[in-house]
Amino acid sequence: MHDLFAHLREEEVDSQQVFGGKLLDVRRDRVRLPDGRECLREYVRHQGAAVVIGQLDDRRLLFVRQYRYPLRRSFLELPAGKIDPGEDVLTTARRELLEETGYSAGQWRHLGVMHPCVGYSNERIEIFHAAGLEHLAAQSLDSSEFIDVVAVPLDEALEAVRSGSITDAKTITGLFWAEKVLVSGW
Repeated sequence: MHDLFAHLREEEVDSQQVFGGKLLDVRRDRVRLPDGRECLREYVRHQGAAVVIGQLDDRRLLFVRQYRYPLRRSFLELPAGKIDPGEDVLTTARRELLEETGYSAGQWRHLGVMHPCVGYSNERIEIFHAAGLEHLAAQSLDSSEFIDVVAVPLDEALEAVRSGSITDAKTITGLFWAEKVLVSGW
């Protein structure tokens, strides 16, 4: 397929890892710009994640509330988690829903993908809708996770976005999809 935007492409000249941690791989690449000049690009490599719009039978959506250290406050978010190396994204979504909320789902639908920070990361978040939820077990959290499970009607969640109470990008994007799926029948 012909690349219509080839005139915008930057080519990697070399790549250097600046930091490698459990979650983040920070890179500094030297790139060749479309006009032939070179410059540096700093960015984060990320293994990707899946987010789940879990819909209960009464149409409320499952959320988790957890403390996010970088911003020093708790956030209301849709359940989500990192994709393990070599893991299928649906497997990630199923695992994260069960671990974070104790629920499993009978019906799964992949809705799309989002890139939350294209200016400095290659992270992608796969978006899933899950219905036919059944509470199977208690949460199975990592030793460093402390999470409340909360069920919220879609209209209240959308109002929380409008009022600025929900600011998490994956949750806002997920709620956009939830509104389209639940209200418009996408």
